[in-house]
Amino acid sequence: MVVETFMNSFFALLVFSALPFTAMAQIAPESVMKLTSTDFGDGGNIPKRFTCDDENISPSLQITGVPAAAKSLALIVDDPDAPRGTFTHWLVWSLPPDTKEFVTGAAPAGAVQGSNDAGKTGYAGPCPPSGQHRYYFKLYALDVPVTLPAGSPRKALEKAMEGHVLNQAVLLGRYAREK
Repeated sequence: MVVETFMNSFFALLVFSALPFTAMAQIAPESVMKLTSTDFGDGGNIPKRFTCDDENISPSLQITGVPAAAKSLALIVDDPDAPRGTFTHWLVWSLPPDTKEFVTGAAPAGAVQGSNDAGKTGYAGPCPPSGQHRYYFKLYALDVPVTLPAGSPRKALEKAMEGHVLNQAVLLGRYAREK
């Protein structure tokens, strides 16, 4: 009985201690898609330069780990803390899957930009009416190219992406206007 209990405990220990290594072995490093910025860290404050209080230009973004099966990338930047519900600041699609970065102030060459909730095509920087807001930069790896025309709204992009997302990476930035 003591030996049987010991063996069951020993076997359980072996199985459970091996699980993390088994799970990690199944995830190749390149399958972890990441979106980062040299302008602010994940969860950090977005510098004023990238907001309506200054130059209102887009920050730099770096992309790694795009799945090999991806046919295109899309980016949605939004603020879920807006008074009237989520506010879309930037829509970008038709990015080649080998895109590695967005340089400051521009979408990559060949990218198509949609209509933001400010009613313009392109980037609209953070501009919260009060308090600190969160800004999510969401990058999607898609198994199809998106062929929407420039200026299309978010709903059209989301419909085109539906059922085609292979992976997603999120970068969170925060901004509060000076008083």
